[in-house]
Amino acid sequence: MTQIEMPLNLGKFEKDSTDLQIINEAIACREAAALCAQQERWLDAMERTVTALRAMRDFSDFDNIEFRALLVSLIFDLAEIHYSLKDYKQSEKELDTLFKVLDNLVKLDEERFGKFHILAMELSTRILRSRKKALDLLVKQQMNAGALYEKVNSGVAAATDKLVDTLRNVGELLASTGDIRGALKFYAEAIKYSKKRAGRVTRKEVKMTIEMAEIMMRNKTMRPRALRLLDAILPHAISLEIVELEQEIISLKNVLESNQESENSWKQFFRKITLAAKSKFKKGNPDDNEESVGDYMEETVEGSESEKTEENVDDTEH
Repeated sequence: MTQIEMPLNLGKFEKDSTDLQIINEAIACREAAALCAQQERWLDAMERTVTALRAMRDFSDFDNIEFRALLVSLIFDLAEIHYSLKDYKQSEKELDTLFKVLDNLVKLDEERFGKFHILAMELSTRILRSRKKALDLLVKQQMNAGALYEKVNSGVAAATDKLVDTLRNVGELLASTGDIRGALKFYAEAIKYSKKRAGRVTRKEVKMTIEMAEIMMRNKTMRPRALRLLDAILPHAISLEIVELEQEIISLKNVLESNQESENSWKQFFRKITLAAKSKFKKGNPDDNEESVGDYMEETVEGSESEKTEENVDDTEH
């Protein structure tokens, strides 16, 4: 991930002012997120980006240009992080909001911010191409799964491993398109067949369970189940003496346990930003008033609420 560095004029702020401290704290969080991204620790990078947004919530003037420029940088970061996590649907949502905030800045100062609109367009094209590729692969993998089911049911033992990998791929592809419910069903099926094939819990089942928990974390209502799933699989990772998987599980647990911020505070924060944008920049354009920055960011930071159903994944809680 290459972070977009929006030009910030911090000289406008009084030295030792609260607003400058907030900006500097958010910038420090971005730097920490960049280090996590270099190590491909995408969820850790996301958590630090969210921390930056939490810090900015206390800024005194949501209409401030420097505040908005930094906000655009953070939305860029989130879109890139979700792209790296292959959560293309969420990346598209973030880009939609990014354009709304960025367009306002371009209207104010095209020379300063115009080039970043081009970068956003490039990212949008990359995400759309990846999502289309994922959808094309999904059709092929689903067809493969159907053929492999027939072989497994016919007693072809070697087909089980291929079926497990195919089910896992289908689950990953469904998650990338935003179908959390479908993704979890295929992952649960893959873990079931893999355990039956191995006769015990192996590294593969632990890894797939972690991937399943990561997908559940995208849905706010499923996060408690994701935490229980991680608690259940951690002893298996320890008994297998797989240090990297232990660390991955603990890292995910920390992300889940630390995300205890008030939802109402997020609503108020981004609603204020939205109202400022509508009143100052979007007069006379009724189409832009349909969605708000608050609607989007609430979903990004606190977790998508588009899927409200719980999944039957008890078989994976070893």
